[in-house]
Amino acid sequence: MRAMVLALLALFLASSAAPARQGGAIPGMVRVRLVTSVGPIVLALDAKRAPKTTANFLAYVDDGRFEGTLFYRSARRKGDPKLGFIQGGIGTDARRMLEPLPLEQTNQTGIKHLDGAISMAHGPNADAANGNFSIMVGANPSLDAHGSSRGFAAFGRVVSGMDTVKRILAMATGGGREAMKGQMILQPVRILRAERLDGVARPTGRVKPWLIGPPRM
Repeated sequence: MRAMVLALLALFLASSAAPARQGGAIPGMVRVRLVTSVGPIVLALDAKRAPKTTANFLAYVDDGRFEGTLFYRSARRKGDPKLGFIQGGIGTDARRMLEPLPLEQTNQTGIKHLDGAISMAHGPNADAANGNFSIMVGANPSLDAHGSSRGFAAFGRVVSGMDTVKRILAMATGGGREAMKGQMILQPVRILRAERLDGVARPTGRVKPWLIGPPRM
């Protein structure tokens, strides 16, 4: 009788643990959780196909460089404001920046700007991305490499928390200049912390000047 009870208990525990495994590690990917002031977002970064971009993002995560930064931009489509992308990260705070990141183009990695994709932001120099990133709501193929445009480096996807992403996309916006005109979130969303869910953190060991004095965003 005791053996039967133990067997039934083991079966129950195995069956109840099954849903938890569905949210577990993904081969070739490294999961990161962004804890924001409006909810969590879990990302799966493609370390196999976009190793340099993933390593760069993880360096910011492992150093705590994203803690206290913001989601500051909501770029909604004029024809369909439920689609577009949001942008966040270190902004212009040079104290948090690491070395410029060479672009891993979408036509080389095969990772496209589909719904839920995460992508590194950059300015005129495509090989100078740092700690700012975008998350897609709906596909944005114009951000892929095509023709003479090198595009942007997509390097993973949202696996949980698209409701949070859409909530940020819908926030009131204004201000901004040039490409960002009218797209700055009036009450930016704070990134409270960013944490690895897979593997071991590898901080750079560098000094953290942003912890001295108020942030410059």
